[in-house]
Amino acid sequence: MAEELRPLSERVTAPTEPALPEHPDVAEWRPATDADIDGIWRLRQAMGRLDHPNYLTTRGAIAADFGYSHFHPELDSLVGLDADGRIVANGVVLLPPRQETLVRSIAIGGVHPELRGRGIGRQLLAWQLDRAKQQLASSAKRLPGWILLYADERAPQNARLFERAGLNLARYFLSLERVLAEPIRAARPADGSRIAAYTPAVSAAVHAARDDAFMDHWASQPMSDENWAAFVGSRWFRPDLSFVAFGTDPSGQEQVVGFVLTTANEDVWKTQGFTGSYIDLVGVVSGWRGKHIAQALLAAQLQAGRALGHERVTLAVDSASLTGALGLYTGMGFQPVHRKLAFTLEF
Repeated sequence: MAEELRPLSERVTAPTEPALPEHPDVAEWRPATDADIDGIWRLRQAMGRLDHPNYLTTRGAIAADFGYSHFHPELDSLVGLDADGRIVANGVVLLPPRQETLVRSIAIGGVHPELRGRGIGRQLLAWQLDRAKQQLASSAKRLPGWILLYADERAPQNARLFERAGLNLARYFLSLERVLAEPIRAARPADGSRIAAYTPAVSAAVHAARDDAFMDHWASQPMSDENWAAFVGSRWFRPDLSFVAFGTDPSGQEQVVGFVLTTANEDVWKTQGFTGSYIDLVGVVSGWRGKHIAQALLAAQLQAGRALGHERVTLAVDSASLTGALGLYTGMGFQPVHRKLAFTLEF
């Protein structure tokens, strides 16, 4: 039997106070407030247009972060302002709740492209890592603790920055695209199951199915009710492009056994070069895999997107997923186009 881990509070050494960056090109560093959401969004747009133009952070996603009860901006965020009061750097460190097998501190942020290469990002990352260690050290859970960051391969400077800071490249996530003009393979789920459109009435059941289906995914933990509500309640969520699989158990009761959930951000259509949707979540609960349910869900989504006149569908997948997800998607006509790199510091 493996030795039980000591509490994270005993395993993680954290500073009493993260040191604020100091740089001649940044006039002020301070915690972010709700009033900074627009400025942070403009910064993220500038970074995204250069680093990953096919997906840009929405203002709604930033506002949602500020609304979560587990996010404390006075402690978990930092903005750097230039002499004109423009936000030119931003760091956020999130500690999501519902930690069942892993405690994750997730760092997000960056520096405006006009000010890159001057050492600002290195100082900002040092602050984020210190704050992340504080978050992990605040936990008494006897679970693995990870600091987690992501870098798009089209922004190699971020990967180099993370490696120099001592983080380890842990995983590759592939961005896949599917041209909707190409034939869509028909897929019929196993007897005893059916595919239907997503409706708000099944939201709670789909949330539970998501948590079940993703428990064996790398770095995944159950979603909090707040996170789930923000996702399905966002202006980008598309019920008309989202589908649910229902299965009948031996007692004759029907339950949610699979799902494909989709968003569509028309703001990125011009920069990415095509119209289409993004598949955020695909999953089948344990016990119902291997019954062609995922293929049938994907086929329904692809057909719905084609009917709307969309040109492509995109999604991301763990290249080393043990569920066989990559083979599932390539079998349905998706092709790899980009990679995102996941870096960790583990305790």
